[in-house]
Amino acid sequence: MALSLSKFYGGKIQVVPKVPVRSLDDFSIWYTPGVAGVSNTIAKDPDKSFELTSRWNTIAIVTNGTRVLGLGNIGPEAALPVMEGKAMIFKYLGGVDAFPLVVRAKTKEELAEVAERVSPAFGGINLEDIAQPDCFYLLDRLRETLDIPVWHDDQLGTAAATLAGLLGALKVVGKKLGDVKIVMFGAGAANIAGARLLMAAGADPKKIILIDSKGTLHPERRDMDELEFIHPWKYELALKTNGERIEGGLDEAIVGADVLIAASTPGPGVIKKEQIRKMKDNAIVFAEANPVPEIWPWEAKEAGARIFATGRSDFPNQINNSLVFPAVFRGTLDVRAKKILDEVVITAAIELSKFAEERGLSEDYIIPTMEEWEVYPRVATAVGLKAIEMGLARLKLSRDEIHDRAYRMIKLSRETLDVLVRNNLISTVPAK
Repeated sequence: MALSLSKFYGGKIQVVPKVPVRSLDDFSIWYTPGVAGVSNTIAKDPDKSFELTSRWNTIAIVTNGTRVLGLGNIGPEAALPVMEGKAMIFKYLGGVDAFPLVVRAKTKEELAEVAERVSPAFGGINLEDIAQPDCFYLLDRLRETLDIPVWHDDQLGTAAATLAGLLGALKVVGKKLGDVKIVMFGAGAANIAGARLLMAAGADPKKIILIDSKGTLHPERRDMDELEFIHPWKYELALKTNGERIEGGLDEAIVGADVLIAASTPGPGVIKKEQIRKMKDNAIVFAEANPVPEIWPWEAKEAGARIFATGRSDFPNQINNSLVFPAVFRGTLDVRAKKILDEVVITAAIELSKFAEERGLSEDYIIPTMEEWEVYPRVATAVGLKAIEMGLARLKLSRDEIHDRAYRMIKLSRETLDVLVRNNLISTVPAK
């Protein structure tokens, strides 16, 4: 169905004017000669581009297509449909104008240079579906070299959603983040960023154990010298985590664990019921692989897990990046932030968790759902205020100003799409 509808619609996004054209005379305002005055103003002060052009609400979704969804290295052209879908979600849930920018780049340095060169056209950069360890290099480099927000959703989006869900789950079971033993099964972009964010949020590094394809990370691993050069981000975590120096794999690491966060290979059967039984009482299990979690919810529950979360919408407790990135960019764009630092990401996660707590936490509700769209202005507001507090924002707005702007932008996006559909300006989905 996705294939036939993609052909029918010819893609998922389009560009439409946002100014009135009453006659051809209006072109003298929007284009030449009137535009010269706008350009000269920006030439004197480049930051005016955020006021006088659409840059204030525009981001680029940058990818080389080296790690797309569960599809792997399929190249930039094949990545384009996914990036279009991402752009659609940005607009519908965050009111953000996002442009897919699929790049044929041979090296991570080439890809970074592309992002740096196009940055004057955008208010932010969203890195997407880039293989590790290149994705870590790109995020770290572009955070330093650019004065607009840079985000890698496979790292920061997943990490923030995971942290938000975990904060809610811990409240349900009556445990604290700093006290629990956390096993992270899989050491890709999601769990490496997740571990870093968990530690920054208050988790004890010594009680975190990461497991990659070769086993647990710890300072005495035989490949540490190699890791230092080919994957310094994993090397750093090997030094900081696993205080007990547990060797082996999941069988050994999971004994006595309070939390299992899996972001590894799609299941089922990747994680066994016997392994879940080795965890402590009131165990929390996040099995985030898509399209099939590493273990089915009912199997984990039968084995003793009290709270279970996946990345899927057809099970309770969906750990979904889409709860995070639209709101984070809405908030950072609205205050014209220069960067998105980890403290801002943690703020987004905490606000998500607060929203769920206000609605009433339970074993089957530890994080908001995408249908609760009021959460997006809330998170955007918290993010914008944090950016201002940290001195990252060009605009100093009040809480009410940020919330009102975010609410208005997101509501407008949803209502605009509804009007287009109701008036058949967007074709109805054809019958099968």
